[in-house]
Amino acid sequence: MTTVVPDRLPAWARKAGPLAPGARALRVLLRDERLNTVCEEARCPNLGECFSRGTATFMLLGDRCTRRCGYCSVATARPLPPDPEEPRRVAEAAARLRLGYVVLTSVARDDLPDGGAFQFAAAVRAVRHALPAARIEVLTPDFRGDRAALATVLEAGPDVFNHNIETVPRLFPRVRAQGDYARSLDLLAEARRQVPGQATKSGLMVGLGEDDREVEAVLRDLRAAGVAIVTLGQYLRPSRRHLPVARYVTPEEFRALEDRARALGFPTVYAGVFVRSSFNAEEVARGHGLAPPPA
Repeated sequence: MTTVVPDRLPAWARKAGPLAPGARALRVLLRDERLNTVCEEARCPNLGECFSRGTATFMLLGDRCTRRCGYCSVATARPLPPDPEEPRRVAEAAARLRLGYVVLTSVARDDLPDGGAFQFAAAVRAVRHALPAARIEVLTPDFRGDRAALATVLEAGPDVFNHNIETVPRLFPRVRAQGDYARSLDLLAEARRQVPGQATKSGLMVGLGEDDREVEAVLRDLRAAGVAIVTLGQYLRPSRRHLPVARYVTPEEFRALEDRARALGFPTVYAGVFVRSSFNAEEVARGHGLAPPPA
């Protein structure tokens, strides 16, 4: 891949931002239910597109993270106690939106004994009760490698278990200082050991300083861990306080990355400049045979 770091954002890395009129109703609903989304907290470039069509990724356990990753704009601060009513409110919001596919993620909660696994499980069950036909994807932190915490989430029966590897091993100390590459891989492999046949998913950002060989090595490791769905997207700097972009990867190069991932045996690959792990998650899952056809 070409190293291109222009003074201005390349044309292919810009996305129109205005929200469509229909997005206001979603924002009102989120405020009414006192819910957080990773779309807003992480300053996702796809927010306008997703909100305008009435979809969002619910972020559990508040908006304060116990970790400080170099790429992420979610606030790092002392978290508030977990809200036992949050799973119910998430389920009610999902039902009001008539979602057929619900994605649940969270901030990292290293202050909690199980890393917040209980809240994931409660939210999965609440959504399942409110929307029996919906598919549910969980995008979890690493739970510090706690296999019992992972079991708590999996016992609730999510359709897709997602944990993002994010970057290559060499860059973990700079990009995910409180994370661990081997621990993340083990979590993904353990999900399939605990629930044989569990659909697992992971995502990787490019543009942080990795090279082609490192990206391929990560893809090989993910496939060896049993990951079936992989997403690859461009790192875009949320602010000047965050890590700089080392390179912008062109759409053509993303197509080559997708081809390479498929050649390594991934059944489902979603790659592109604006790809994020939960962006178009329903369509990606449908392509993997895990979501019902559109109504």
